[in-house]
Amino acid sequence: MLSAIIRFSLDNRLLVLAVAALLSAFGLHAAVTLPIDVLPDLNRPTVTILAEAPGLAPEEVEQQITFHIENAVNGAAGVERVRTYCGLGISMVFVEFGWDTDLWRDRQIVQERLATVNEKMPAGVTPQMGPVGSLIPS
Repeated sequence: MLSAIIRFSLDNRLLVLAVAALLSAFGLHAAVTLPIDVLPDLNRPTVTILAEAPGLAPEEVEQQITFHIENAVNGAAGVERVRTYCGLGISMVFVEFGWDTDLWRDRQIVQERLATVNEKMPAGVTPQMGPVGSLIPS
């Protein structure tokens, strides 16, 4: 089989050269017109929600704040995953959306859901969205 390919290539040198030139031209055209981003975004569109509750232990933050925020954003249109972090006096909720969604629309959905949570929050706690592109989850 291999000897037949070599024999064909030697007998038809011009054809092999023409095919190689055609493939090289196509590859060069594809390389020049390919849209390339220097630093592509490898993270899904993510909206970060922050809530500060000074003086509360992580368990209290989870029960009184994070639980309500999670319930509000779960099931929203386009939500793929909800991840949380509860620390001493702080709650961070990462709401990840699908690749095909628009980040500004996602933020609007989260803002609408957060409006329903405010009355369930402890006194003095108001969850807020983080700025665009902040706190990239690992």
